[in-house]
Amino acid sequence: MQTSEVALDQADSLRRIVDSKPVKVIAVSSGKGGVGKTNISVNLSVALARMGREVMLMDADLGLANVDVLLGLNPSYDLSHVISGERTLEEVVVNGPADLKIIPASSGVSKMANLQTMEQAGLIQAFSELGYALDVLVVDTGAGISGNVVNFCSASQEVIVVVCDEPASITDAYAFLKVMSREHGISHFQILANMSHTVTEGREMYHKLSTAAERFLDVTLTFMGSIPYDPRLRKAVQHQRAVVEAFPKSPAAQAMSRLAKQVDDWPATASSGGQLEFFIERLVNADTDMNEAQL
Repeated sequence: MQTSEVALDQADSLRRIVDSKPVKVIAVSSGKGGVGKTNISVNLSVALARMGREVMLMDADLGLANVDVLLGLNPSYDLSHVISGERTLEEVVVNGPADLKIIPASSGVSKMANLQTMEQAGLIQAFSELGYALDVLVVDTGAGISGNVVNFCSASQEVIVVVCDEPASITDAYAFLKVMSREHGISHFQILANMSHTVTEGREMYHKLSTAAERFLDVTLTFMGSIPYDPRLRKAVQHQRAVVEAFPKSPAAQAMSRLAKQVDDWPATASSGGQLEFFIERLVNADTDMNEAQL
């Protein structure tokens, strides 16, 4: 390729970045497993897509990836194939309900710092060249405070922490907030109570966490509400469908839809940091910084 052609390609890439609209990047996490985090991620994403938003769901639960299982999908490729150059990002993306775009989980992002410079640049470029504009990227992280979880949350603009009414869920969520705030400088978290039997129970979950966190940690918590315990949610899982699609009038589905409306009202970051490729760049840098700190 001649120099003039390279310059034109670079100019086209720059125009795409400048012209691309900001994307809301939201991590959904939890202090422990078993609180329904992935179900929240899936139904939030589908509900936003049903509202007409362009939504992508990244399965970043590298140890127990199951977004595809919850939706009955059988992806042939994942993000590791993008990193290796075998596939483009659009070839890896799987279509879900309501035209939701899904990036299947990949062990290829488990150690971003191990990627060569050209691989890092290629991954960032792959996201910048995505052939369609997005409104929201939902990142379903793993549970706990592993390096991967920390990196994905650090790279996101908002972090939703899912809790349930179990002592371990609250204490592990507190530990998660402590690590993220003291070691990674994140000071604001969205708290969502899941599987609550009453509205009061959901608010009590939040108060248990917020009382300790706001006293001993330099954080601000926002209560997003609660998702009620609903047998139809389990039935939707058995049918490998999102509850907002399978049982849209059920209490759980209606609560998920209200959650989606809250997220839809959040402002997108009107800067380069709000564009999709910059999320990946922050993710790469977060893992590099963590590995350097451990040396």
